[in-house]
Amino acid sequence: MSSSNAQLSRYAIVLGLLTAIGPSAIDMYLPALPAIGHALGADAHAVQASLMAFFIATGAGQLVAGPLSDMFGRKRPMYVGLAVFVAASIGCALAPSIGVLIAFRFLQGLGACACMVTPRAVVRDLHTGTEAARLMSLLILVYSVSPILAPLVGSFVAEAASWRAVFWVIGALAVLAAAMVAVLLPETRPPAALAQSSFRGAMAAYGVLLRDRRFLAVAFMASLTLSGFFVYVANSSFVMSAHYGISPRMYAVLFALNAVSMIAASQANGWLATRFGIRRVLRTAVVAHAAVTGLLLVLTLAGVDRLGVLVGLLVVVYGLNGVIVPSAFVVAMEGHAARAGTASALLGTLNFAGGAMMVALVSPFANGTPLPMVAGIACCSAIVLMLALRALRPAHATAPVSA
Repeated sequence: MSSSNAQLSRYAIVLGLLTAIGPSAIDMYLPALPAIGHALGADAHAVQASLMAFFIATGAGQLVAGPLSDMFGRKRPMYVGLAVFVAASIGCALAPSIGVLIAFRFLQGLGACACMVTPRAVVRDLHTGTEAARLMSLLILVYSVSPILAPLVGSFVAEAASWRAVFWVIGALAVLAAAMVAVLLPETRPPAALAQSSFRGAMAAYGVLLRDRRFLAVAFMASLTLSGFFVYVANSSFVMSAHYGISPRMYAVLFALNAVSMIAASQANGWLATRFGIRRVLRTAVVAHAAVTGLLLVLTLAGVDRLGVLVGLLVVVYGLNGVIVPSAFVVAMEGHAARAGTASALLGTLNFAGGAMMVALVSPFANGTPLPMVAGIACCSAIVLMLALRALRPAHATAPVSA
């Protein structure tokens, strides 16, 4: 392995693990959601509120964490965020009621946001175009291990100890991440860029981004694609346990299949982007995503209520997520090198705000059956398709990204 490839792999591992800190705080406790509700005397909607609180905090916090990473460098905001995350994880582990748990989950989301926004900015600091797509895909590879291992680890920990022990494990992972940042990740924000960054400049950068229609269109594509996944995350454990009678362990295995599919697709994405052009690949993946989710919705409405059909089609859908999301991030951040942290922050905020909104919209219709969940996923995919048909027209981009 060449030194450049070794360095690329090292950065991908560190950045992927950092990005996975927040999702691990979601995925690891999913199998224990029914147990949390039982232990704290809370219904499914109240337990889901702890998930929404995390989404909202992570989304809103990135608006601040992104500019801070432009002003003070990539590493210092991550140290602060990880410290807050660890403290909040301890609070979650000791929570005596659902209200206290929700409050600490919100604080935990604020701590996680720096670790989610900064890795995308580091990618933009280091590379553009197909090289950025390659690093982003490697990052997604490492990140995708979280949905495979986290639910399984969470189910084992919850069964061996309790759901409270899950949060102790999550806090320990954050401590490990801080050590890896200190040892393996250099500061990638140039000193000259730090000197030119300010809070006023960050606000001006948000103004530039919000006036960039192409950026917003592609950012909303990523946001709504992830929102469909968040709808699955918020509802699937209840659907699997109540409707299909699946155990927490088996649920973790089925959940992990989505991540395996995402890994395979994300690793193909780098080669596909180099061979066919990142916009063409993105456009094709969006069309396929809408077709599969539309088929799943039609089958569900027709009364086809089989676990194998639901799981199989969703594995395809979330595999396509592994192409759409990293490609959309790269395309959206083109031309915004000087404000990469701010652009990454706005992307992250839209992702989690969209997820929280979709979970809130679907939640009142949740009845333990797959239909509300499937309808929410299909709705997100249909909107992404409409945005892609407008923002990624072949006439506007026929060649691979080169800068």
